[in-house]
Amino acid sequence: MKTLVNKSSKFRISKNRKKINVKGVALYIKLNLINMNLKGKSRTLNMLFKLLLVLGYANFSYAQDMNEMWDSRVSGKENPNVQWFRDAKFGMFIHWGLYSKLAGEWKGKRYYGSGEWIMHKDQAKISVAEYEKVAQTFNPVKFNADEWSQLAKDAGIKYMVITAKHHEGFAMYDSKVTDFDIVDATPYKKDPMKALAKANVKRGIPFGFYYSQFTDWHEPNGGRNSWDFDETKKDYQKYYREKSIPQIKELLTNYGPLGIVWFDTPGGMTREQTQTFVDELKALQPKSLFSSRVGQGLGDYRDFGDSEVPPVPIKEPWESVFTHNDSWGYIKHDMNFKTPEEIIRLLANVASKGGNLMLNVGPDGEGSIPEYSVKFLLETGKWLKKNGESIYATTYGLIPAQPWGVSTSKPGRQYLHVLNRPANGQLLIPDFKGQISKVYSLGDKKTVSWTKKGNDIWLALPKFDQSANVVFVVEYTGEIEEYDLNVPVTVSSQYSKNVVEAIFASVKGKAKVSNLDYSHYYGDWKHTICVTGLSDSTDQADFSIRIVEPGDYKISLQYSCSEENAKREGSMSVDNQEFLFRTLRTSKYNSRSPLNLIDHNVATKSFSKAGIYTISIRPLQKGNELFKLKSVLLEPVK
Repeated sequence: MKTLVNKSSKFRISKNRKKINVKGVALYIKLNLINMNLKGKSRTLNMLFKLLLVLGYANFSYAQDMNEMWDSRVSGKENPNVQWFRDAKFGMFIHWGLYSKLAGEWKGKRYYGSGEWIMHKDQAKISVAEYEKVAQTFNPVKFNADEWSQLAKDAGIKYMVITAKHHEGFAMYDSKVTDFDIVDATPYKKDPMKALAKANVKRGIPFGFYYSQFTDWHEPNGGRNSWDFDETKKDYQKYYREKSIPQIKELLTNYGPLGIVWFDTPGGMTREQTQTFVDELKALQPKSLFSSRVGQGLGDYRDFGDSEVPPVPIKEPWESVFTHNDSWGYIKHDMNFKTPEEIIRLLANVASKGGNLMLNVGPDGEGSIPEYSVKFLLETGKWLKKNGESIYATTYGLIPAQPWGVSTSKPGRQYLHVLNRPANGQLLIPDFKGQISKVYSLGDKKTVSWTKKGNDIWLALPKFDQSANVVFVVEYTGEIEEYDLNVPVTVSSQYSKNVVEAIFASVKGKAKVSNLDYSHYYGDWKHTICVTGLSDSTDQADFSIRIVEPGDYKISLQYSCSEENAKREGSMSVDNQEFLFRTLRTSKYNSRSPLNLIDHNVATKSFSKAGIYTISIRPLQKGNELFKLKSVLLEPVK
């Protein structure tokens, strides 16, 4: 039995249930997203609220330190204008504001992580009075709306969202609500949003605004500035009445039809007040889509946590937001840019789960997009010109993730995104029930030969230099089953390493499959699925694998283990053979620190024949948690 958050039958995926209906986020609540390390009364209340969410008394919400800001709930009523969004798959996010001028530095000190948070008390702790002075030198004379829009077009991007007002409270457009905006407070004296809206209309790119509706560090009544203002004396409704709502209405009135209003950091309103808020704004832009971070489950589509990809397909419209380097806002010393290969593979992974990737770029204080963002996005665009059919207007793949890569779908077609070519060129599609009519490579349309053995399909791939992603198309008739987590994970000697992820675990006892969030720098959020709660011999994680070729395999466990949990004995059983090990220390898990993992080689195992096997992992004795298990690794012995 693949257990979800608790032992209620409502949250289980039965081994007898072959099709996994992922309406909404039913599969994603397989993960234990409840952070039990809560302290104090307010956090206890928060925990109880999240528990109600999991038990079904309220809608799902991502629960962690940022849960109040990362609201992924939606209304459940599909917006009639959502199809363009479903088809788009690739968007451009732009974080641009006064923080871009600071470029990650304040008073001679460099900051790392999220540059747009430099004003915050946990970063440079800049007062409102000091921050206002930054505007006096903000003059982005190199900004060119047509260049930005054309870059998006050439990169294969289908929609654009830009920060109209981030948490700093500064409006990047001509606001009549306040003088703290780019026209009134800077020497630039122009409204770049007008030009950008016009440039995107010219190129047929849906345009939208990001707006931080509750967090506003500039305003005495705005949310989450406790270093300048007394939080207990704030009148959030006054802030909404006098700034937030009037500014959003300006954006929805003065810049033409908007594809998206990307809200961020809900708060300060009841559900009824949020509903009124949404209704008022929808009246101005009835066709615009509102992101789930509008709050209270009233969004049109889901946005998960920053830099988060759900581990399984989701049928409802959703979006994954990543930034091109480590920071969202420009930091001049942040040069950790994702390569074209990394972008293409990330895009394929997101599309294979049924979602959109919105990739952020952070222009500098002069209005220039970083050189590597331009260069690498253009390379991504070249790949999409040849392979876009396998991304745009697709739905999630129906083939569970394989050692060779992932899949996306269109009616009668499965697109195989081959990220790792099998050494012998023989690619396995397990348990494929459709009637295949044709297989070919998408790039050059050359036919690929295939054979059927039982329900398995074997493709004879041509030789090719492994680039970021080589796509093959399987055309078929008939019905094939939904993505199935219960299909054994393929393990083959044709790959240098086979990874069996924690999401595929069937757990027993108090073990659970959990989503752990962590960061490398401030605000640089990352997410990993792990098996947790292995503390007694009755707690167990089972992984069903399919050995394709018999032979010898090194088996390693990839995990994180704190000092107090190290040196515990564990057992790994495979094919009635037990292998014992003692855990090795990595570091204590903390959501605001890196998640350190070790690949611990536990055994070399000989598989005498191909077939289905179970790998079982448990502690030998009762005690502290054994480890946080990310994956099981099987490496063929050559």
